Amino acid sequence: MNVNLGIWSRLTKVVIGLVVLAVLLLIGMCYLPLIQENERMQAEILRLNQQILSEQEKSRQLQAQLDALRNDSNTVERLAREKLGYAKPDETVIHFEPATNLPAR
Repeated sequence: MNVNLGIWSRLTKVVIGLVVLAVLLLIGMCYLPLIQENERMQAEILRLNQQILSEQEKSRQLQAQLDALRNDSNTVERLAREKLGYAKPDETVIHFEPATNLPAR
């Protein structure tokens, strides 16, 4: 006895395919927010790493300035002259004001 189910066999395959597709879509929808959060966190990590590099460079520059102030008397003298307006005894200091109006060319 050979029973030909025909349409029912095809419909069963289509329904199984649709169920599998629905399950895959459901799994994808559940993981999509996690994937987006992961991408956001990766971008945040990159931004923070760039900020760390920038801060390390600032730290190196400040350390170099500190070393110069500790070890180089010329640096201390230059800063005292520039920032504090100090001068050696019997020395005349002339200050030039920066130009506020540049002549037209």
